[in-house]
Amino acid sequence: MGYVAEYEIACEQLPLVAVASEVPGATIEVEIGPKQGGHPPFIVSVADESTAAIERAFESATFVADYVSTGLTDGTRRYKIRPAVGMAEQLGDHVDDLDELRGLNATESIIDRIRVTPDGWIQTGWFAELDTLNEFRRFWQANAGFTLRRLTHEEEVETPAEGLTDRQQEAVRTAYEMGYFEIPRTASLEDVASELGITAPSLSERLRRAHAHLAETAVLPTAGGVRSRTEATPATDT
Repeated sequence: MGYVAEYEIACEQLPLVAVASEVPGATIEVEIGPKQGGHPPFIVSVADESTAAIERAFESATFVADYVSTGLTDGTRRYKIRPAVGMAEQLGDHVDDLDELRGLNATESIIDRIRVTPDGWIQTGWFAELDTLNEFRRFWQANAGFTLRRLTHEEEVETPAEGLTDRQQEAVRTAYEMGYFEIPRTASLEDVASELGITAPSLSERLRRAHAHLAETAVLPTAGGVRSRTEATPATDT
């Protein structure tokens, strides 16, 4: 029992939003690691942008104390960032109740994907109940902005390819047939991209969008909160 939700938080003070604003062409995804004697580290994956541009943005960001590159895989470079401040300090005077912000960490929820944009964060997570998700909605609507993009009940199952664009279906099918999903892989991202006649970063983005849609079903929020599934919205492509 539970829900998977994707929603957008419109808050320019969130960590690394300044980096996304400085390098708007980059695709930046974040995982927050376990605390290690200080602020939890940020594990950042960056695609579709040059290393030099991203690292210049890291160096000018007040949130970043230091960073180290942990490698490049299939056109995506990963970094481990040590924050200069915690989330509460980063948001500071921009939220009304820091205790309420900290309290969201104690709810029955798991945030497993964060995408950083020039306007804020797009988060995907699991929520035990709709009331739990509504706690997040109420907090961010009061302090910044909140838009629900997709919501899926755990027990709901739809046809896997339903809602995918033709290009997304072609990308997934070709990657599968060439062995990109095998362990170990028998084809690289570049191999599949060459077969499709597109760039590796474009293929990476297309596959990520397809994977996100396969895990989620789009619904609309009600005026007073969040409701369960209403209708599916086809995934967009780039």
